[in-house]
Amino acid sequence: MLFGIGIRYVGKTVAEKLARHFKNMDALAKANYEQLLEAPEVGEKIAQSVVAFFLDKDNLLEIERLKKAGLCFESTLKEPKKVSNVLEGKSFLISGVFQNYERDHLKDIIIAHGGKVLSSISGKLDFLLAGENMGPAKREKAEKLDIKIISESEFDSMIKK
Repeated sequence: MLFGIGIRYVGKTVAEKLARHFKNMDALAKANYEQLLEAPEVGEKIAQSVVAFFLDKDNLLEIERLKKAGLCFESTLKEPKKVSNVLEGKSFLISGVFQNYERDHLKDIIIAHGGKVLSSISGKLDFLLAGENMGPAKREKAEKLDIKIISESEFDSMIKK
């Protein structure tokens, strides 16, 4: 739901992280700028956008209307059970199609092994996990920033250490 209500700069990945962090829409709506910055993947632009969204009375009325219609604004997302710390301090971006994994499953595996999943290529990214049909622009940007591009089999080797 959080992704669907259309908060500027809040895509699917950021929406998942906000839902995990704040647990429900009311808590998110009451969060101030500093509290939003404490959530994973939330920087200044996203925090400002979320604050502005919830200051708009029309947006609040729409959320109330959706609640009355029976839509759920409670998060059921749970962090995957911790398996190891082999990816501790490492960040990943997943791109493309994979032979042995769905993308959401890869996200859970990374988190379960102590890693972080980012939503875009930046200087904070350690690894671009590249599947088939990955966009050439992502590869080019990762190469420009000297980010290590790894395959599915290289990833498997990392988590089996």
